[in-house]
Order: sequence, then structure tokens, then C-alpha cells
Amino acid sequence: MQLSLQMPTRKRVKNVASPPTMLMTGLSVIIITKNEAANIRACLESVAWADEIIVVDSGSSDATAEICREYGAQVHVHDWPGFGIQKNRALGYATKDWVLSLDADERITPELRTEIESVLQNPQADGYEIPRLSSFCGRFMHHSGWYPDHVLRLFRRGKGSFSDALVHERLIVNGSVAKLRQSMLHETFHDLEELLSKINQYSTAGALMLSEKNKTASLKKAVGHAIWAFFRTYVLRAGFLDGREGFMLAVSSAESTYYRYAKLMLLNKH
Repeated sequence: MQLSLQMPTRKRVKNVASPPTMLMTGLSVIIITKNEAANIRACLESVAWADEIIVVDSGSSDATAEICREYGAQVHVHDWPGFGIQKNRALGYATKDWVLSLDADERITPELRTEIESVLQNPQADGYEIPRLSSFCGRFMHHSGWYPDHVLRLFRRGKGSFSDALVHERLIVNGSVAKLRQSMLHETFHDLEELLSKINQYSTAGALMLSEKNKTASLKKAVGHAIWAFFRTYVLRAGFLDGREGFMLAVSSAESTYYRYAKLMLLNKH
């Protein structure tokens, strides 16, 4: 009897392509601080998901540094040379592919976190502007020229750096810039005492910057710029729609502008 040996047929298995892996690039958060114990915890909690948090502190006398270390942040202490230089120092400590620059009184919302993580999976630009919703004496301002306040904060490391300005520094990105949709929150000027302190600080720094550029001022120019600042904020930028806080903001804008040029006028005498 003949036996017929027949090899079993093998089913061909189709090559199934594995799903594409999502490329997640690392994110460094950089923050500069001085005596920000009242603000920094909420800021750090909002970015605890980042790969690294870097804080450059200017010698805080409160618990700022200790709070930052609680959240695993790297804390580096430096003197105070101005906003731009200090932020570049913080940038120098960053090691991840992308950098998010924040102030201690800013917070990243869950919605913005989701958008940032999505963008970093497939970035289409070298930098991203983020709309910022700021509060003034407890009220979030949707007018007065404060919203949407697009600020360039998220950028590819190696593509961006900060100007050396003493105050109101700019982030300069060498490449394409796009805009995100979700807003960050800015908890600024909790009360009038804080506001007046900032007006004094910023008007002095602004006067020094103008003086370095050989600008001149007079009492007439100081008053004229102040009137224009109020009109622009309260009328042209619809500050009246922000209620009493809109009026207060317009007055403070005029006051800050007046003192900046008045201080410059006095500097011109020396």
C-alpha cells in the first residue's frame, strides 16, 4: 500500500504594519524668580508634567527656592542683571529639545497642556505664541488691550534667545512662528499696593532704557504721553467694557507712562 505524504499547507501571514509611534520631544520649563513664594506653587503645579523645570532665582529672602525644590525643579541663584539676561541664563541650563518660558505668576491650563503636548508630537514651527488671559485686581480682563495678548513662549531650543533689555525683554526666534489656540492664565496685580510697586519699578527701568538710547523728555511730553495712554487703553481698546477695573487699569497705564517720562526728564538733567 502506497502512502501519500502531503505536506500541510501553511497559511500566508500578511505583514501587518505596526502603528506609527508618536514622537514625543522633551520639554524644559524655565522660570526666573525673586520672592515669588505667593505665586510660584500654582505655577509649578501647572507644569509638573514637563520633563524638567529650571528656576533662576535672584536671591529670594522668602521660601521661593524651597518651594521650587519641592517640585523637583533645578534652582540656580544669580545676581540680577535685568530680565533679558536672566532669562538667557535660565535658557542656558535647559537640556530638552523644546523650551517653555514662564513667569512665576503664570499658569498653564489643562487645555493648553493638551495642545502643547499635541504640538510637540508633530511640530510645524520653531516657535509658538500663546494667548494670555491676565487678571487685574482680581478680574480677568477681556478688553483694554490685554486680551488676546499673544506672547511668544514655546520654542525649539537652539532657535530662540531673549533680548538683553532691562525690562520688557523679547524672545527672538530664528525660524517660523505659529499660534496656539488655548490660553495661559496670568495672575498679575492682586492689589493696588503691588500695582504701585510695579509702576515704580518698571517706570524707572523704562526711563533708564530710554536714557541709554539718548532719548529726551520734558514735562509736556510726560503729560501728553500719559493722556494718550489713558485714551488708548480706556477708549480705543474698549477698557470701559472691563468695568471699574478697566478704568483703574487705564489710570495706572497713564500713571506708569507719566512717571517713565518724568524720570527720564530728571535723568536728562544729570
